[in-house]
Amino acid sequence: MDDNTAIAELRAKVSKFRDARGWLKFNNPKDLSIALSIEAAELQELFLWKDAEEVTRLQMDRKQISRVRDEMGDVAIYLLSLSDVLGVDLTEAILDKLKKNEKKYPVEKFKGSNRKYDEA
Repeated sequence: MDDNTAIAELRAKVSKFRDARGWLKFNNPKDLSIALSIEAAELQELFLWKDAEEVTRLQMDRKQISRVRDEMGDVAIYLLSLSDVLGVDLTEAILDKLKKNEKKYPVEKFKGSNRKYDEA
């Protein structure tokens, strides 16, 4: 199965889940983008105030990783839902953005660097 098929299948499963519950009426771009941001913040919260050593310990803790996975799943579900409502092919959007970033961050200028493109 190629990535495009996998993403399309995930999007279909998310839509089926939503539609079975009659939630499409709540799935407008504004609310989905807000929900996506909130779920991303909940993911960030799991790492908030932790130093590198604490993050390493978190990575080894099954319970903590389970919480991280849940939040990552929520982020992905809202992103897939938003792509569905807006009719955006997520695979195409990702590939297009990678092409833009390849031009913005050429390997020869940015390899091993954390500089932003306008700091080159």
